This record gives sequence, structure tokens and C-alpha cells, in this order.
Amino acid sequence: MTLHKFNLPDVGEGLTEAEIVAWKVKPGDTVAINDVLCEIETAKSLVELPSPFAGTVTELLVPEGLTVDVGTPIISVSDAAPAGPAAPAPASQPAPEAPMYGKLEADTSDAGESAGPPAGGPLVGSGPKADAVKRRRRVAAPAGFPGRASEVRELAGVEAHDIWISPEAVAHAERPAPADSIDQRPTLGGAISGLVSRVLAKPPVRKIARDLGIDLADVVPTGARGEVTREDLVSYQAQRDAEVDKADTFWGKTGRPQEQRIERIPVKGVRKATARAMVESAFAAPHVSIFVDVDASRTMEFVKRLKASRDFEGIRVSPLLILAKAVIWAAARNPSVNATWVDDPNGSDSAEIHVKHYMNLGIAAATPRGLMVPNIKNAQDLSLKELALALNELATTARAGKTQPAQMQGGTLTVTNIGALGIDTGTPIINPGEVAIVAFGTIKQKPWVLDGEVIPRWITTLGGSFDHRVVDGDLSARFMADVASILEEPALLLD
Repeated sequence: MTLHKFNLPDVGEGLTEAEIVAWKVKPGDTVAINDVLCEIETAKSLVELPSPFAGTVTELLVPEGLTVDVGTPIISVSDAAPAGPAAPAPASQPAPEAPMYGKLEADTSDAGESAGPPAGGPLVGSGPKADAVKRRRRVAAPAGFPGRASEVRELAGVEAHDIWISPEAVAHAERPAPADSIDQRPTLGGAISGLVSRVLAKPPVRKIARDLGIDLADVVPTGARGEVTREDLVSYQAQRDAEVDKADTFWGKTGRPQEQRIERIPVKGVRKATARAMVESAFAAPHVSIFVDVDASRTMEFVKRLKASRDFEGIRVSPLLILAKAVIWAAARNPSVNATWVDDPNGSDSAEIHVKHYMNLGIAAATPRGLMVPNIKNAQDLSLKELALALNELATTARAGKTQPAQMQGGTLTVTNIGALGIDTGTPIINPGEVAIVAFGTIKQKPWVLDGEVIPRWITTLGGSFDHRVVDGDLSARFMADVASILEEPALLLD
């Protein structure tokens, strides 16, 4: 019998430590080569470790929750078949040797709870703390609503969201409201304000929104005709629930001393690496930010046509796709935004600007384990359909917590979609190693002056932050103007 000890490997480039998040095997299990042994969290992402050996697990040398250095033995595997129950040891036989790490209490995740599979989160650069989201219990529909149970499950089971709306609410929403309960007063400001405030949505959706206290104007629509759908309400409500799920129990017992009402959350893994990188970026690169309002009505029409196209059947399409293509197009016209500032490693005052003739487009993703910025390699070579598929794959992988370190290395320019949470704009911090980042705000119908007339249009606000050592005011303005021009007229992409 040969006993193999598996040392923690470096799964990235130059990583020095990792946390054992969850073991997938236990002593006595039989494993084959490439079977998953455990999940580890590095400073970059959550990674599954495959077994380099085949045999029987004899001992887990590191408990869950412990952070250990690369090269530390974490598991032992024997190449012999599992033995039957061992006979009792004689009284004179010495006690078995204790595990090298002793008995350690399992640590908790960044959220202060037992680490587990990460839940989904929108592709954004900011938003409510993901660790506040909690899965709600799904309750079976009561008797008398047999026709509504599947509909409620469909509404509550939208991908990456876990809210629950009672069958009574859905059934009640589909009954027409009494005529005397409808507010028929004209809106303030006359016909123009009335048109602007009129958001497209079916009556049941409007009823559900009223029951939940949701202003439809605050919800980003994804319907084929630009209308707000039930899935949009689910997504919006999930974000609101993330802020209030623990509100009833958050403050704790008032009579307890304040020192006992402090929750201490260890900063480690992705959160620790993100904090270090953001501080380094904020103080090393002199940031300058600019903003521009954009009429994205033609982008919304273009997205609608893509959704109806057979070529994009089964592919999730959103305005983020057009923005990504616009950023790639604008960077080719303003190459210095797709660059890196490189200091002299010897410590002298000399430095270089490395302009990248390729685009590894980063998409900021808020996940339960912290902010991650995976990037799409060589995005400049992708067609619109290929870019849409790449964005979908990136989002699915990030939601599942399976983003690999290699997917977050080598980025050249980043987009953060804060509009997915209904935010208009912001001042994003540049991803380390890059010189530009674009924040994509929510798209809402607002009054807009076009050809001397005030009409409702789909308006968004773009925010850009730039490293002023590389990108001066003129260049940053031209780059943002180019991005805005594509959102205003997507047909320019055909040039």
C-alpha cells in the first residue's frame, strides 16, 4: 500500500495561499484521477481541485474554513482498496498519532455563515451586499388555486432570483380592478408627462407591481416590445429583498451591550484581494471621471429586433451587448484607453505606456464571494452573435461561482453594468492594470428634446473613469462620445 499526500497547488499565477471552502470527499471514499476533491477560494476566485491520484481517501488533513499556504498537504490518498472494519487495538498499543492540524473549528464564509455554493448575482459593479440575500421557502399553493400553482412557480423560479409571490396575489392580480378604483386623473404636466410616465406593461403585471409597491418606471424592461414583464418584477424585487430580508432581526436585542452586538466578518479570499486592488488603484492612478446622457431609443429597438431574429434564437440579448460592442469600436478609434501604465521595475522615474492591440473586455460581476472581473479574450474578433454568447457564458459562470483565475487575468478595459440595479450612474474605480472603465446606467423613459419637441425617449447615463497619466481630458471625452454615438445609432457598427 502506498500513501500519497496531495499538496495545495498554485492554481493561478503566483498565488501564495487559499482557503478550503468545502470538501467533496470524506475518509473512506474511493476517488479516481480528476475527481473533484474540494473547493478552494483563492484571492481571485472559487476553484475546484481535481485528484491527481486514484485510490481511497484516508484522511483530510485540513478542515473546511482554514486558509493554508501553497504546498501544504491537504489530503492523503491510499492506492489500496478500502479495508473492512478493523479489529479493536490491544490496550498496550500506542494511541494513533493526532492529525498534524489538530481539531480546528470550521471557519465561516465571508457572509458569516457556513460556506456553501454561491448564489447568483447580477452583472454589476456595485449593488446590495450579496451576502444579505437569503433563499425564501417556497410554499405550495393552497386549495382552490390549482390553475395558478404552476404560474406562481414559474414566476418565482426565474434564474438567479429567489423571491416568492403568493398564489392569492397572482390570482387577485389577474382580476380586473373595479372601475372606481382606477385613478383617471390627468398627470401633472399634461399629455407629454402622461406619455413619459406611461410604462408598457400588461394589466396583471401592473397589479402585481402595485401589490408589491414597485414603481414600474424604476424597473428595467426586457419584453419584446419594451414592456415590463413578470420576470423583470422578480428581478427588481429580488434586489429589494436583498436589503430587507434581515431587517426584522438585524438589530438584535436592544438590552444586550453594544460590544456583544458587533458582527465580525473576516476579510479574506476575493474580498481581501479586491480591497487591496481597489486601494492600490485609487491611490496609484489619478482618476478623472466624466459623464454623458445618451438617447438609447434606437439601441432598445435594435435589441428588440435581435430578440425576434432567428439568428439570435435562444440567446439572451440585452443593451449591454450593444454597449460592449460600442466600447470595442470606440477603443479602436482611441487606442490609448486600451493600455497599461508600467513603472520602471528598478524604481527610477522612467515609465512606459503599453497600448494593447487586442481587447480583453472585462465585465464586472458582483457575486456572493465578492466582486469579480472576468474578461472576454480577444473580444475585438467576435461577431455580435459570438459576443452575445460570450457574455451569456461569462454571466452563467460567474453566477455559479466557477470563474477561473485565468478568466480574470490580462484584462485591458472594463465595463460595469450598474444599471441592472436601477442606478443611473456612478464613478467606478479603474481595474488595476488598466486605464479606463465605463459604467452603464439604467435605461429609463424620460422627457427628451428632439427636433424642438419634448417627447418620451429611452435615456441612459454613461460614466467613465480614466487614469489621467495616460488618458487626458480630450481623449476621454472623445472616447465617451464615440461610445455614446453607437448607443444613439447602432447602425454605425456596420461601417
